[in-house]
Amino acid sequence: MDRNTISGLVLIFVILITFSYFNKPSKEEVEAAKRKRDSVEQVQAEQQRIAEKKAQEATTTQQPQEKADSTTTAKTAQTSENRKDEYGAFGDAAVGTEKFVTLENNLMKVKVSTKGGRIYSVELKNYKRYDGKPLVLFSGDANRFGLNFFSQNRSIETDKLYFTPSVSSDSLVATGPKVPKGKEGRINFNEDHPGGSKTLTMRVNAGNGKFIEYVYTIKYNSYMMDFNIRSQGLSQLIGGNAYMSFNWAIDVPRQEKKSKYGEDRYTTIYYKYHQDEVNSLSSSKSDSKDLTTSVKWIGFKQLFFSSILIADNSFTSAKIKSNKTEDNPNYLADFSADVTIPVDNAKTQNVPMKMFFGPNQYNVLKQYKLQLDQEMNLGWTIIGWVNKFIVIPAFDFLRRYINNFGIIILLLTIYIKLIISPFTYKSYLSQAKMRALKPEIDEIKAKYGKDKAMESQQATMALYKKAGVNPMGGCLPMLFQFPILIAMFRFFPVSIELRQQSFLWAHDLSSYDSILHLPFTIPFYGDHVSLFCLLMTVTNVFYIKMNNEMNAAGTQQMPGMKTMMYLMPVMFLFIFNNYAAGLSLYYFLSLLLTFLQMFIFKKAIDEDKIRKQITAKQKKPAKKSKFQKRLEDMARQRGMEAPKK
Repeated sequence: MDRNTISGLVLIFVILITFSYFNKPSKEEVEAAKRKRDSVEQVQAEQQRIAEKKAQEATTTQQPQEKADSTTTAKTAQTSENRKDEYGAFGDAAVGTEKFVTLENNLMKVKVSTKGGRIYSVELKNYKRYDGKPLVLFSGDANRFGLNFFSQNRSIETDKLYFTPSVSSDSLVATGPKVPKGKEGRINFNEDHPGGSKTLTMRVNAGNGKFIEYVYTIKYNSYMMDFNIRSQGLSQLIGGNAYMSFNWAIDVPRQEKKSKYGEDRYTTIYYKYHQDEVNSLSSSKSDSKDLTTSVKWIGFKQLFFSSILIADNSFTSAKIKSNKTEDNPNYLADFSADVTIPVDNAKTQNVPMKMFFGPNQYNVLKQYKLQLDQEMNLGWTIIGWVNKFIVIPAFDFLRRYINNFGIIILLLTIYIKLIISPFTYKSYLSQAKMRALKPEIDEIKAKYGKDKAMESQQATMALYKKAGVNPMGGCLPMLFQFPILIAMFRFFPVSIELRQQSFLWAHDLSSYDSILHLPFTIPFYGDHVSLFCLLMTVTNVFYIKMNNEMNAAGTQQMPGMKTMMYLMPVMFLFIFNNYAAGLSLYYFLSLLLTFLQMFIFKKAIDEDKIRKQITAKQKKPAKKSKFQKRLEDMARQRGMEAPKK
């Protein structure tokens, strides 16, 4: 071989050695792979041992009939032995009778099962489903809940074990003083007498003083429960495994009537990292995510209600998954969360958590200071501020004294109109000035014609400047109204206060108000007619027509805008037909109040006086701007004569 060949081979050898060194698995990856391999081998060995035991049991059952009594005894002993083989130290808890203990306060009933020691169902007492049935967040086999870990070479799932309750009673009720209207679910409703609490402990024993406990504590007038996982001697049973997983999964039941923009659109999983912001999975399709850093809470969210698991400190990591169930009349999705909990070497261990089962009501969620209120998604920046600091406080204040939510929406509309009325007045005044200039604008258009559009536009703008009229002055109120309109668009569909509240023909202001069901479906419109949406659309068309007549000078400058403005109500008709009736009612009332404002302003503003003021201003010499004055001063200092006009 020549020198080049030898050099090439040496170089290739060096590259291979270097590549292997830098791409070899880390010590942690090697250990993780070893643990995984050992776990698989343990499960396979355990399954083989159980199969051999079952084969022996089958052979025993084939013995002669004369040994029936002894065989029965042997089978019982064999079954007990099989349980111990399958569940190890937890074998005695593998068989039992399922019983229930109910934890209750003034807001909810939480049923806990001895099988798995798990929460079996949660019913919110102050709410009903759309069909009038009790509102149950989850129930029965639609809820999976328990710890998973390896113990003595066995895979243990606590939801298959039978726990022992700490009480003999089947019901524990937390009581307290009367709660004022609007203070339901508020933890500070009565600082002197907050009410009592009840605690239930579910224990599964593993022998020799070893056990696992689920401790549930329910407080009066609270949707939040304390949930602690306590254990003793668990590290001895788990051995080298430093972690166990807590699995929680529910089939999310449908609570509202089906709608294009209903709860299907808002049902998803929210989560918050320990030191980071709130995020969520997709609400429009199935989705999943591995949360590889510390997690503070995980929320199973519907349109109006949530079930949230909260760590007092944080979960080490988690896996969450949302599986959307399309065209299912009873369920919206399957949610699951698998959170990692470390196991320390201490003799006893306590993992403190909390569980929230309640409404997505801003002030209820906000009080815990855990950013749970971000599940409502009230809008970004200024939109969210309008909802949080204007709309919601006003709404809460009014509903303390008024039971009719249609009247509340009317008063809220008046309140918002009063806030922006100064800007609306300036807009009308600007339009009045534009109307006063219309004869001169028509003369300019006649002078330059269509062929000299640029010169016509420049002459018109010069006229506006000389008369002191701002052609964009009418847009000022829209700049202030737009965030409020968008805020209402975000607030009404998710406002639980409107849920199942009727007004006139609308049975539920949080959903569409159907006065006619069609035997067919119109694309983008639906199979029903919403009357509030129809009234809003018709009123909007009349408003645009009247506004164009009052602002004829401006619309002549931009004829394309006139057509676009008439298209907007038609678009709203298709969009709002499936939206909350409360939203259409608000826009309808807002337009009616705008008509009233325009009538009042028309009576208050003297347009003849405005024309005289504009004429007088046009005769005055135009004031020089500060910039122009500075230029003239600089020119004089240099001995130059300022240009004459």
